[in-house]
Amino acid sequence: MTRIERVAVIGAGTMGHGIAYVACAAGYHVALTDSEPGAAERGVRKVEAAFDRAIERGKASPEQRARALAQLVTRDDPGDAARDADLVIEAIPERLELKRALFAELSSAARSSAILATNTSSLPIGEIATAVREPARVVGLHFFNPVPAMRLLEIVRGAMTSEATVETARTFASSLGKTPVVVGDSPGFATSRLGIVLGLEAIRMLEQGVANAQDIDRAMELGYNHPVGPLRLTDIVGLDVRLAIADHLHRSFGADTYRAPTLLRDMVRDGKLGKKTGEGFYRWEGEQ
Repeated sequence: MTRIERVAVIGAGTMGHGIAYVACAAGYHVALTDSEPGAAERGVRKVEAAFDRAIERGKASPEQRARALAQLVTRDDPGDAARDADLVIEAIPERLELKRALFAELSSAARSSAILATNTSSLPIGEIATAVREPARVVGLHFFNPVPAMRLLEIVRGAMTSEATVETARTFASSLGKTPVVVGDSPGFATSRLGIVLGLEAIRMLEQGVANAQDIDRAMELGYNHPVGPLRLTDIVGLDVRLAIADHLHRSFGADTYRAPTLLRDMVRDGKLGKKTGEGFYRWEGEQ
Protein backbone atom coordinates (compact mmCIF):
# COMPACT_ATOMS: atom_id res chain seq x y z
CA MET A 1 0.00 0.00 0.00
CA THR A 2 1.37 3.42 -1.01
CA ARG A 3 2.31 5.71 1.87
CA ILE A 4 0.87 9.15 1.26
CA GLU A 5 2.98 12.13 2.34
CA ARG A 6 2.78 14.50 -0.63
CA VAL A 7 -0.43 15.42 -2.42
CA ALA A 8 -0.82 17.33 -5.68
CA VAL A 9 -4.16 19.03 -6.37
CA ILE A 10 -4.81 19.91 -10.01
CA GLY A 11 -7.38 22.69 -10.22
CA ALA A 12 -7.71 25.46 -7.63
CA GLY A 13 -11.40 26.24 -7.97
CA THR A 14 -14.10 25.62 -5.37
CA MET A 15 -13.36 21.93 -4.98
CA GLY A 16 -9.61 22.14 -5.55
CA HIS A 17 -8.82 24.73 -2.90
CA GLY A 18 -11.16 22.93 -0.50
CA ILE A 19 -9.27 19.68 -1.03
CA ALA A 20 -5.96 21.51 -0.59
CA TYR A 21 -7.23 22.95 2.68
CA VAL A 22 -8.23 19.63 4.25
CA ALA A 23 -5.06 17.93 3.01
CA CYS A 24 -2.60 20.46 4.42
CA ALA A 25 -4.69 20.71 7.61
CA ALA A 26 -4.22 16.95 8.00
CA GLY A 27 -0.45 17.33 7.78
CA TYR A 28 0.21 16.52 4.12
CA HIS A 29 2.59 18.48 1.89
CA VAL A 30 0.36 19.91 -0.84
CA ALA A 31 1.19 21.33 -4.27
CA LEU A 32 -1.69 23.28 -5.83
CA THR A 33 -1.82 24.19 -9.52
CA ASP A 34 -4.31 25.55 -12.04
CA SER A 35 -4.14 26.27 -15.77
CA GLU A 36 -5.68 29.73 -15.30
CA PRO A 37 -3.03 32.35 -14.50
CA GLY A 38 -3.26 33.48 -10.89
CA ALA A 39 -5.86 30.88 -9.94
CA ALA A 40 -3.52 28.82 -7.76
CA GLU A 41 -2.50 31.92 -5.81
CA ARG A 42 -6.17 32.84 -5.34
CA GLY A 43 -6.76 29.30 -4.14
CA VAL A 44 -4.07 29.71 -1.50
CA ARG A 45 -5.70 32.93 -0.31
CA LYS A 46 -9.00 31.07 0.04
CA VAL A 47 -7.24 28.35 2.05
CA GLU A 48 -5.82 31.07 4.31
CA ALA A 49 -9.31 32.55 4.73
CA ALA A 50 -10.70 29.10 5.55
CA PHE A 51 -8.14 28.73 8.34
CA ASP A 52 -9.07 32.19 9.63
CA ARG A 53 -12.72 31.14 9.85
CA ALA A 54 -11.73 27.89 11.57
CA ILE A 55 -9.76 29.87 14.16
CA GLU A 56 -12.74 32.17 14.76
CA ARG A 57 -14.93 29.10 15.42
CA GLY A 58 -12.35 27.54 17.73
CA LYS A 59 -11.68 24.63 15.34
CA ALA A 60 -8.04 25.53 14.63
CA SER A 61 -5.25 27.45 16.31
CA PRO A 62 -2.89 30.05 14.79
CA GLU A 63 -0.09 27.51 15.25
CA GLN A 64 -1.98 24.88 13.27
CA ARG A 65 -2.67 27.44 10.54
CA ALA A 66 1.01 28.35 10.31
CA ARG A 67 2.13 24.69 10.16
CA ALA A 68 -0.41 23.80 7.48
CA LEU A 69 0.27 26.82 5.27
CA ALA A 70 4.01 26.14 5.46
CA GLN A 71 3.25 22.83 3.70
CA LEU A 72 1.16 24.38 0.92
CA VAL A 73 2.89 25.55 -2.27
CA THR A 74 1.79 26.47 -5.77
CA ARG A 75 3.21 25.04 -8.98
CA ASP A 76 3.09 26.35 -12.53
CA ASP A 77 1.79 23.24 -14.26
CA PRO A 78 0.33 19.80 -13.49
CA GLY A 79 3.49 17.89 -14.36
CA ASP A 80 5.55 19.96 -11.95
CA ALA A 81 2.95 19.57 -9.20
CA ALA A 82 2.67 15.80 -9.71
CA ARG A 83 6.36 14.98 -10.04
CA ASP A 84 7.02 14.31 -6.33
CA ALA A 85 3.47 13.44 -5.28
CA ASP A 86 2.32 10.17 -3.77
CA LEU A 87 -1.29 11.08 -4.58
CA VAL A 88 -2.54 13.35 -7.37
CA ILE A 89 -6.13 14.60 -7.14
CA GLU A 90 -7.68 16.12 -10.25
CA ALA A 91 -10.39 18.77 -9.67
CA ILE A 92 -10.82 20.33 -13.12
CA PRO A 93 -14.12 20.94 -15.02
CA GLU A 94 -16.44 17.98 -15.67
CA ARG A 95 -15.47 17.32 -19.28
CA LEU A 96 -14.24 13.85 -20.14
CA GLU A 97 -11.85 14.98 -22.88
CA LEU A 98 -10.16 17.44 -20.49
CA LYS A 99 -9.74 14.82 -17.80
CA ARG A 100 -8.40 12.19 -20.21
CA ALA A 101 -5.85 14.65 -21.59
CA LEU A 102 -4.74 15.57 -18.08
CA PHE A 103 -4.44 11.95 -16.96
CA ALA A 104 -2.35 11.13 -20.03
CA GLU A 105 0.03 13.91 -18.95
CA LEU A 106 0.00 12.73 -15.33
CA SER A 107 0.74 9.16 -16.42
CA SER A 108 4.13 10.35 -17.66
CA ALA A 109 4.86 13.08 -15.13
CA ALA A 110 3.96 11.32 -11.88
CA ARG A 111 5.97 8.50 -10.30
CA SER A 112 4.78 5.02 -11.26
CA SER A 113 3.85 4.37 -7.62
CA ALA A 114 1.66 7.49 -7.34
CA ILE A 115 -2.11 7.12 -7.13
CA LEU A 116 -4.03 9.19 -9.68
CA ALA A 117 -7.46 10.26 -8.42
CA THR A 118 -10.30 12.13 -10.05
CA ASN A 119 -12.84 14.21 -8.15
CA THR A 120 -15.47 13.67 -10.85
CA SER A 121 -19.02 13.45 -9.56
CA SER A 122 -20.40 11.39 -12.45
CA LEU A 123 -17.96 10.67 -15.30
CA PRO A 124 -16.79 7.05 -15.75
CA ILE A 125 -13.54 6.23 -13.98
CA GLY A 126 -12.81 3.47 -16.49
CA GLU A 127 -12.84 5.87 -19.44
CA ILE A 128 -10.54 8.31 -17.64
CA ALA A 129 -8.21 5.43 -16.71
CA THR A 130 -7.73 4.35 -20.32
CA ALA A 131 -5.49 7.40 -20.76
CA VAL A 132 -3.06 6.01 -18.15
CA ARG A 133 -0.43 3.33 -18.69
CA GLU A 134 -1.16 1.79 -15.27
CA PRO A 135 -4.98 2.00 -14.86
CA ALA A 136 -4.82 0.00 -11.62
CA ARG A 137 -3.68 3.17 -9.83
CA VAL A 138 -6.64 5.30 -10.99
CA VAL A 139 -9.50 5.83 -8.54
CA GLY A 140 -12.36 8.23 -7.95
CA LEU A 141 -12.17 10.45 -4.87
CA HIS A 142 -15.47 12.31 -4.95
CA PHE A 143 -15.38 15.08 -2.34
CA PHE A 144 -18.45 17.12 -1.47
CA ASN A 145 -18.92 20.88 -1.32
CA PRO A 146 -18.02 22.57 0.99
CA VAL A 147 -15.09 20.18 1.37
CA PRO A 148 -14.08 21.15 4.94
CA ALA A 149 -17.59 20.64 6.31
CA MET A 150 -18.81 17.57 4.43
CA ARG A 151 -17.93 14.31 6.14
CA LEU A 152 -18.46 11.93 3.22
CA LEU A 153 -15.82 10.91 0.69
CA GLU A 154 -17.07 8.63 -2.08
CA ILE A 155 -14.36 6.27 -3.34
CA VAL A 156 -15.12 5.00 -6.83
CA ARG A 157 -13.54 1.74 -7.87
CA GLY A 158 -13.01 1.43 -11.62
CA ALA A 159 -12.99 -1.96 -13.33
CA MET A 160 -9.17 -1.93 -13.33
CA THR A 161 -8.58 -0.16 -10.00
CA SER A 162 -6.47 -2.35 -7.72
CA GLU A 163 -7.48 -3.32 -4.20
CA ALA A 164 -4.27 -1.71 -2.91
CA THR A 165 -5.31 1.60 -4.50
CA VAL A 166 -8.76 1.40 -2.89
CA GLU A 167 -7.30 0.62 0.53
CA THR A 168 -4.83 3.49 0.29
CA ALA A 169 -7.73 5.77 -0.65
CA ARG A 170 -9.67 4.55 2.40
CA THR A 171 -6.73 5.31 4.68
CA PHE A 172 -6.30 8.75 3.14
CA ALA A 173 -10.01 9.54 3.55
CA SER A 174 -9.94 8.58 7.21
CA SER A 175 -6.82 10.70 7.79
CA LEU A 176 -8.79 13.74 6.60
CA GLY A 177 -11.55 13.02 9.08
CA LYS A 178 -13.87 11.84 6.29
CA THR A 179 -16.07 8.76 6.26
CA PRO A 180 -15.42 6.79 3.06
CA VAL A 181 -17.94 4.74 1.10
CA VAL A 182 -16.74 2.53 -1.77
CA VAL A 183 -18.95 2.27 -4.86
CA GLY A 184 -18.67 0.79 -8.32
CA ASP A 185 -18.10 2.70 -11.55
CA SER A 186 -21.75 3.15 -12.55
CA PRO A 187 -23.03 6.42 -14.07
CA GLY A 188 -23.50 8.93 -11.28
CA PHE A 189 -22.02 6.46 -8.78
CA ALA A 190 -24.28 6.44 -5.68
CA THR A 191 -24.44 10.01 -4.43
CA SER A 192 -24.85 11.96 -7.67
CA ARG A 193 -27.39 9.48 -8.99
CA LEU A 194 -29.54 9.82 -5.87
CA GLY A 195 -28.96 13.52 -5.24
CA ILE A 196 -29.68 14.66 -8.78
CA VAL A 197 -33.14 13.07 -8.73
CA LEU A 198 -34.19 15.14 -5.72
CA GLY A 199 -32.56 18.29 -7.07
CA LEU A 200 -34.19 18.06 -10.51
CA GLU A 201 -37.61 17.31 -9.03
CA ALA A 202 -37.32 20.34 -6.75
CA ILE A 203 -36.51 22.51 -9.80
CA ARG A 204 -39.51 21.06 -11.66
CA MET A 205 -41.75 21.87 -8.68
CA LEU A 206 -40.47 25.46 -8.68
CA GLU A 207 -40.97 25.65 -12.45
CA GLN A 208 -44.56 24.39 -12.08
CA GLY A 209 -45.38 26.85 -9.28
CA VAL A 210 -45.95 24.17 -6.64
CA ALA A 211 -44.15 26.32 -4.04
CA ASN A 212 -41.40 28.91 -3.84
CA ALA A 213 -37.74 27.96 -3.41
CA GLN A 214 -37.64 28.72 0.31
CA ASP A 215 -40.70 26.59 1.08
CA ILE A 216 -39.53 23.66 -1.05
CA ASP A 217 -36.23 23.68 0.81
CA ARG A 218 -37.88 24.17 4.19
CA ALA A 219 -40.12 21.16 3.52
CA MET A 220 -37.09 18.90 3.05
CA GLU A 221 -35.13 20.43 5.93
CA LEU A 222 -37.93 20.15 8.49
CA GLY A 223 -39.93 17.25 7.09
CA TYR A 224 -37.03 14.95 6.17
CA ASN A 225 -34.27 16.34 8.38
CA HIS A 226 -32.06 17.37 5.45
CA PRO A 227 -29.43 19.87 6.65
CA VAL A 228 -29.77 21.87 3.39
CA GLY A 229 -32.69 21.93 0.99
CA PRO A 230 -32.24 20.71 -2.61
CA LEU A 231 -32.42 24.14 -4.25
CA ARG A 232 -30.00 25.81 -1.87
CA LEU A 233 -27.70 22.80 -2.29
CA THR A 234 -27.90 23.19 -6.07
CA ASP A 235 -26.78 26.80 -5.65
CA ILE A 236 -23.84 25.67 -3.53
CA VAL A 237 -22.82 22.90 -5.95
CA GLY A 238 -23.35 25.10 -9.02
CA LEU A 239 -26.23 24.97 -11.47
CA ASP A 240 -23.83 24.30 -14.33
CA VAL A 241 -22.40 21.31 -12.47
CA ARG A 242 -25.89 19.95 -11.77
CA LEU A 243 -26.85 20.40 -15.43
CA ALA A 244 -23.74 18.56 -16.62
CA ILE A 245 -24.50 15.65 -14.28
CA ALA A 246 -28.15 15.54 -15.36
CA ASP A 247 -27.22 15.51 -19.05
CA HIS A 248 -24.64 12.76 -18.51
CA LEU A 249 -27.12 10.59 -16.61
CA HIS A 250 -29.87 11.23 -19.15
CA ARG A 251 -27.54 10.12 -21.94
CA SER A 252 -26.52 7.06 -19.91
CA PHE A 253 -29.96 5.87 -18.81
CA GLY A 254 -32.38 7.59 -21.19
CA ALA A 255 -34.93 8.02 -18.41
CA ASP A 256 -36.98 11.21 -18.07
CA THR A 257 -36.04 11.12 -14.38
CA TYR A 258 -32.72 12.67 -15.37
CA ARG A 259 -34.01 15.08 -18.03
CA ALA A 260 -32.98 18.61 -17.04
CA PRO A 261 -35.88 21.06 -16.55
CA THR A 262 -36.07 24.02 -18.91
CA LEU A 263 -35.71 26.36 -15.92
CA LEU A 264 -32.30 24.87 -15.10
CA ARG A 265 -31.08 25.26 -18.68
CA ASP A 266 -32.34 28.83 -18.86
CA MET A 267 -30.61 29.83 -15.62
CA VAL A 268 -27.30 28.30 -16.72
CA ARG A 269 -27.61 30.08 -20.08
CA ASP A 270 -28.18 33.37 -18.23
CA GLY A 271 -25.11 32.85 -16.03
CA LYS A 272 -27.11 32.32 -12.85
CA LEU A 273 -24.95 29.48 -11.57
CA GLY A 274 -25.58 29.82 -7.84
CA LYS A 275 -23.28 30.88 -5.06
CA LYS A 276 -20.18 31.23 -7.25
CA THR A 277 -21.85 33.91 -9.40
CA GLY A 278 -23.90 35.51 -6.61
CA GLU A 279 -27.28 34.40 -7.93
CA GLY A 280 -29.13 31.15 -8.51
CA PHE A 281 -32.30 30.10 -6.77
CA TYR A 282 -31.11 32.45 -4.02
CA ARG A 283 -29.03 35.64 -3.94
CA TRP A 284 -25.53 35.28 -2.46
CA GLU A 285 -24.24 38.85 -2.42
CA GLY A 286 -20.72 38.99 -0.98
CA GLU A 287 -20.54 35.20 -0.51
CA GLN A 288 -18.83 34.07 -3.74
